[in-house]
Amino acid sequence: MRKGLKLTDILVAIVIAVAFGIVYILWGSIYYSVKPLGLHVDQLIYGMWFIAGPVAFLVMRKPGVALLAEIAAASGEFFLGSPWGLTVLLYGVVQGLFAELVFMAFRYKKFNMSVAVLAAIASCVGSVLMDFVYGEIGALSLWNLLLFMIARFIGSIFFAGVFAYYLVKVLEATGVTNLVRPVSSKDYAALDQK
Repeated sequence: MRKGLKLTDILVAIVIAVAFGIVYILWGSIYYSVKPLGLHVDQLIYGMWFIAGPVAFLVMRKPGVALLAEIAAASGEFFLGSPWGLTVLLYGVVQGLFAELVFMAFRYKKFNMSVAVLAAIASCVGSVLMDFVYGEIGALSLWNLLLFMIARFIGSIFFAGVFAYYLVKVLEATGVTNLVRPVSSKDYAALDQK
């Protein structure tokens, strides 16, 4: 079984990413509408911007698709007129890379909710590091920073972990994921028995 990405894998990852790029740009409106509520309520929904990588990996189960999908989704968001400009591309690279590192740590062989949640947490860590680099949160007082971090991590776990996992489960129920997943030796054995 070949583990590298084929052209069809790249195209499927990009299609997933384009769909989430559209979601990302629309999600910005929701983000800005809850921002005035204060107490970092906006951070509870921030995790949606990490979902493309985990979904792409859980659907395709191949190395590199989480990073590719997150970069492509950020690119789509940028081209659709993101208010954050080119920085979304840098965030996409870092968030996708951090998620990819989690899947790599499990040797691309675990596809459960725990791995999706860990990838979501890793993407969140990447985004927080980028926020520090860009000076977005470095001036927050300790209590405010803790509230910010707790809210962002909770939102990340929910959207990019739990929600991503169940979204893929729904796709699996339709059978569409079978069209893009690699064939295993177990699948070949099942064919031999028929």
